[in-house]
Amino acid sequence: MIPLRDTQPSLSTPLITAWLIAINVMVFLYQFSLDPFSLNHFIAEYGVTPARFQVLDLLTSMFLHGGWLHLIGNMWFLWIYGDNVEDSLGRSKYFIFYILCGLAAGLVQVLTNPGSRIPTVGASGAIAGVMGAYLVMFPRAKILTLVPIFIFVTTMEIPAVFMLLYWFVIQIFSGFGSIGTSHVSQGGVAWFAHVGGFVTGMILAKLMGSTNRYASRPEYHW
Repeated sequence: MIPLRDTQPSLSTPLITAWLIAINVMVFLYQFSLDPFSLNHFIAEYGVTPARFQVLDLLTSMFLHGGWLHLIGNMWFLWIYGDNVEDSLGRSKYFIFYILCGLAAGLVQVLTNPGSRIPTVGASGAIAGVMGAYLVMFPRAKILTLVPIFIFVTTMEIPAVFMLLYWFVIQIFSGFGSIGTSHVSQGGVAWFAHVGGFVTGMILAKLMGSTNRYASRPEYHW
């Protein structure tokens, strides 16, 4: 299932979401310009490597990606869910929220695999936080989704609750299934970072609340 867009309209232009996407794209284009040796050094220097953990790496790793598909998938999910969460929290709180989710996600990954010497990169943990907040803020919204049915492909409006909880459960089972195996054999996916980011996003959505103009606005659902 591939989400295409949500049914929850926004009251404002998602400037922070667009800015975050632009920064991620620019950093990746810089990565793309490096030769293989320099790229490996760059990832090792600024990604999160649990075995030689440095706090600053939690921040820098959020803006690195391992390939075009990794980047496009992350930015697509951020665009779908981020505009409404930004609209609800307000731009300043949303930026702080995003960074906190990314930091928490990276820390959870370090704590669950402290001996790993493989760098972890990507905005997935922070975006998982955005998805967790969306679940709390807009549980009755729907997601227009591309759904394959045997040899056919169709679109369906699927409740956000189902889509997000389904995604979250997959992350949990995949995370526990990866215990005792290397990240290389699991495709390098930081499952527990996703779990940590998602849970952090749900908690922060409750703690940070919505802006005054948004709190009185009814949730749209069809």
